[in-house]
Amino acid sequence: MSTLVKNSVWNYRNGELFCEGVELGSIARRVGTPVYVYSHTHLVNRFREVERAWSGRKHLICFSLKANSNLAVIRTFVGLGAGIDILSGGELFRARTAGAPADKIVFAGVGKTRKEIEAALREGILFFTVESFAELGMIDEVARKKGAVAPVSLRVTPDVDPRTHKYITTGKAENKFGVDLARAFEFYKQCRQLKGVKAVGIHMHIGSQILQTRPYREGVKKLVALVGRLKDAGIRLRYLDIGGGMGVSYRGEEVPPARDYARALLPLLKNLRLTVILEPGRYLTANAGCLLVKVLRVKKKGGKNFIVEDGGMNDLIRPALYGSHHGILPVEKGEGKTIRADVVGPVCESGDFFAQSRQMDEPEPGDLLAVMGAGAYGFVMSSNYNSRPRAAEVMVKGEQFRVVRRRETYRDLVKGEKVPDFLIRGSKTGR
Repeated sequence: MSTLVKNSVWNYRNGELFCEGVELGSIARRVGTPVYVYSHTHLVNRFREVERAWSGRKHLICFSLKANSNLAVIRTFVGLGAGIDILSGGELFRARTAGAPADKIVFAGVGKTRKEIEAALREGILFFTVESFAELGMIDEVARKKGAVAPVSLRVTPDVDPRTHKYITTGKAENKFGVDLARAFEFYKQCRQLKGVKAVGIHMHIGSQILQTRPYREGVKKLVALVGRLKDAGIRLRYLDIGGGMGVSYRGEEVPPARDYARALLPLLKNLRLTVILEPGRYLTANAGCLLVKVLRVKKKGGKNFIVEDGGMNDLIRPALYGSHHGILPVEKGEGKTIRADVVGPVCESGDFFAQSRQMDEPEPGDLLAVMGAGAYGFVMSSNYNSRPRAAEVMVKGEQFRVVRRRETYRDLVKGEKVPDFLIRGSKTGR
């Protein structure tokens, strides 16, 4: 049986699972399943935890939008004073739509397009995180054509092993991200020679779901040394961006709180006057959310049990993509027997599962299950595979909840598509 996150807003009352003051069963009855459910209180508490940890230092917390881009989630953090870390023009649009101030937005990513750069310049973002010399040249060219000067920050690859899944390491030499530390000084010298850019910061992001403070210390030490070299050369920066990646508990395991990361890094930064930028995403949202699904049937085959439910890998791909663990809880506790089973969805793929060989209460058709820890990299990575409409999203605050994204319909699946006239019987056009 999976356990609830410690000090969580998820709790059982008289055998019924609640998010804050709302019974999850009531959400399923009114909204249907599958549905993502987010706790507003958890989002606020996590953000304030990070704020407190860094309160003795000038800083800006830029929520990493790729973790959860729902407008209600963004708005929650913006209302608390957060900046936003974006990776695309679409995320820029979302951030601004949710009310994020442009001068608190940082734009990362290895594949920025001219159109995206133009849009970000027009909005007046805080800075671009530059990932290559070629990208620096493009930003310079676009800015000069616009009669602007683009603020830039170099993403340095400190070649640090974050000790996490290989797909979510980003700070090692073999990863596609950033510029090698050995060439970083050359980058800043080149910035001096370009008219359309101004170097204002330095950045690292070493990976995701990092459960130790040591990799951060190793990376920051290298950045601090480089900042010293730059200062000696007359190149003064304003921002030191340490990225995100702080890990969370998916199995009830002990993980470092925000204050431990801060305590590990603050002594390294005491002689720098730079504003520290942090980019947490998963840390703020993962355990704020669950995916609520309904059991369709229990299938027994070849000595195995399969709990078939209505959520699929198109709704939550992390278990199939990364082999990630998500706790699965019954929305209504029963007193029946437990079984060992695979929890699988209706998608036509053998990789369509949320859990494998999991010991859990044996459910009945119609029972509800809560797939926990789904507030980060859940809906944002969902798709319409098998022509399945994407799930609804709900936010809970206290004893009330609101639908913050309606469930897609079949009409939504074909929105924007058109059968060409040469496929329509009797058409004489198209050769």
